[in-house]
Amino acid sequence: MGRTLAVALASQSHLRPVLYTGGPAKRDDRASAVSAAAQAMLERIGIWDKVLIDSQPIEEMRITDSRADDAIRPEVLTFASDRDVGAFSDMVPNVAMRDALAARCEALNIEVSEERVEFFEETRNGVSLELSGGGIAHADILIAADGRDSKLRGIAGIEVVTHDYRQSGIVCTVEHTKPHHGVATQHFLPNGPFAMLPLVGNRSSIVWTERPSFAASLGRTDPLLAGLEIERVFGLSLGRLTVAGEIQVFPLVGMLARQFTEGRFALIGDAAHVIHPLAGQGLNLGLRDVAALTETLVDAHRAGEDLSLALPRCERWRRADSTQMALVTGGLNAIFSQRSDFIRAIRSIGIGLVEQREDLKNAFIREAAGFAGELPRLMKGEAV
Repeated sequence: MGRTLAVALASQSHLRPVLYTGGPAKRDDRASAVSAAAQAMLERIGIWDKVLIDSQPIEEMRITDSRADDAIRPEVLTFASDRDVGAFSDMVPNVAMRDALAARCEALNIEVSEERVEFFEETRNGVSLELSGGGIAHADILIAADGRDSKLRGIAGIEVVTHDYRQSGIVCTVEHTKPHHGVATQHFLPNGPFAMLPLVGNRSSIVWTERPSFAASLGRTDPLLAGLEIERVFGLSLGRLTVAGEIQVFPLVGMLARQFTEGRFALIGDAAHVIHPLAGQGLNLGLRDVAALTETLVDAHRAGEDLSLALPRCERWRRADSTQMALVTGGLNAIFSQRSDFIRAIRSIGIGLVEQREDLKNAFIREAAGFAGELPRLMKGEAV
């Protein structure tokens, strides 16, 4: 998120951000869903055309709700992209996004340092930064995009609320012998959702929520045997499956900062909020942070205001959306991660009602596309 914010500010204003990365980026073989609204923003700031060749539109989403050992999983809910508007979301490899952002930073002459901010404190007119190389730097404001375990958030004394889902996420890429035709599938299973998300070519990204013990065991399993286990859960609708690359396993813990700003300091992305991955909205939530912060900072700068005055305005804008998304994704996970046949029957009735109501389906599609709520100008594809 730090690179995206730097690119957004540098491309949309005369503000000159400085990016402290803390070292070279770690390799990330995962892929992320990028909503249509987020694509509009990335196109406006000069990123989307650079990742388009690696992006796979999600043309249709199919949802099932079944027991883990059911041989047949009938589709209970389907969402199709609007042919006139385009896909509501695309799957993009994280490495493609990272490389595009790095190239854009260079093209915009953004100052990028591999040093870390080890400590900071406010001064009368700005922020004094102690850097890992021993130097001191000064800034008008400091924005932390250093992840869920944000060191800078701790220095600022901002507390967080956490929720342990008592689940683990399993993420990997699989190759399959049949084409996916841009169809994403989400199986709601008793231990958590299993998503098969299309990538370019005959490949898909798996995001699988499971018991921590099972997830840890699968992560240690030989890729050949892991592929067979994935086939058992998903089925053979895409033919034979082969695990390509590493299987990553991580604990699922939701987090929401009690405040997003403190004086001249602000949080964005995972440093501010971490939600359950079942809806694939984590990246998009962070990109909305970037769009809103860019707009409020640029507006303040043009009005001749102190940039710190924009931070509380941005927090008021973003807090409701972040809190709502955390509650919705956590609630859906709790509702669907149930073994009770009675609860599953009630769920199926509710989902069936949605399937029959085009207005409700359109509302869900609009939410998935990122067009719901009060959008920052960048999310509409407009200049700031």
